[in-house]
Amino acid sequence: MKSAYELAMERLNKAAPTVRLTAAQKKELAELDSRYAAKIAGREIALRGELAQVAGDLEKENALRDQLVHERQKLLAELEAKKDRVRGQPV
Repeated sequence: MKSAYELAMERLNKAAPTVRLTAAQKKELAELDSRYAAKIAGREIALRGELAQVAGDLEKENALRDQLVHERQKLLAELEAKKDRVRGQPV
């Protein structure tokens, strides 16, 4: 007799089978992660420098923080789209 966990895993595999990635796809995904981590870090450094310049002006600080959040979300969404394209390539 199978446990509830085993039954749930079987249903999950039927609904969304696991995807096997090639070594080239894994390498490309790792490169994308690295590239976008660098982009995000670069933007954070630049905006933190700007934050230091406007220290004391809460309105400008909040605007820069909002900009940082927005740019980070945009870059992460772009990263996920590119990863999906890599994952979608035939194995």
